[in-house]
Amino acid sequence: MKLASWNVNSVRQRQAHVERWLRANEPDLLLLQELKCEDKAFPGDAFAALGYASAVVGQKAYNGVAILSRLPFEVTARHLPDLAPPADGMHQARYVEVRAAGLVIGNLYLPNGNSGGADGYAAKLAWMDALLLHARRMLAAETDFLLAGDYNVCPADEDMAPGILGPDDALVRPETRSRFRALQHTGLTDALRAVVPHGAAYTFWDYQAGCWPRDRGLRIDHALLSPRVAERLLTAAPDRAVRDEPQPSDHVPLVLTLR
Repeated sequence: MKLASWNVNSVRQRQAHVERWLRANEPDLLLLQELKCEDKAFPGDAFAALGYASAVVGQKAYNGVAILSRLPFEVTARHLPDLAPPADGMHQARYVEVRAAGLVIGNLYLPNGNSGGADGYAAKLAWMDALLLHARRMLAAETDFLLAGDYNVCPADEDMAPGILGPDDALVRPETRSRFRALQHTGLTDALRAVVPHGAAYTFWDYQAGCWPRDRGLRIDHALLSPRVAERLLTAAPDRAVRDEPQPSDHVPLVLTLR
């Protein structure tokens, strides 16, 4: 089985990129984040023409997640379970989950946490706490699952170019990293680090300050695997070539293969 996670930074602007990537790589599932469109504007028909059905949770101009699958699936969640809704009762479009081929696959776009002051950062931590609770419940139920997407977390200093982020950035603050480690301590495996234990393996390069040509990137897109799924892991790597295309996303796909 081949799966990939990709923050496309506007699916309508990057539709041709996604179509090319699907044709060239033929994944069984592709998890997309930061769609920046409502469900009705999502180009599902174009992906269906390539053999992919879509599970979409969209939002006007912001956020948005989707799973494209050429395998039969059922949608099991359209927002993160146990996450308290905001005052208006409307969850942001940050999570969609399906069951396919005996796996539960959660696609997430975790809040950045650098906007909105203390409340914005608190919302990031609350999201991570709800994700941890969801993972624990699935583990207790002996569910085979993976949780992949844009975590907006640099787990360790080697996951970012030297000096690119300050210590107060929400992606690296101790509270952020400790919650990511808590996910791992439940028994989940960081797929990429299981294959490439050390060194730079970036998935994001900012558009500014020549970050891509200077290779000043961040590793913030992750796939965490439950124990039996981790045993099936064969490969995990970012597809760096995508960042060199004209008008690319600032993220590249993280690609996994399972036996």
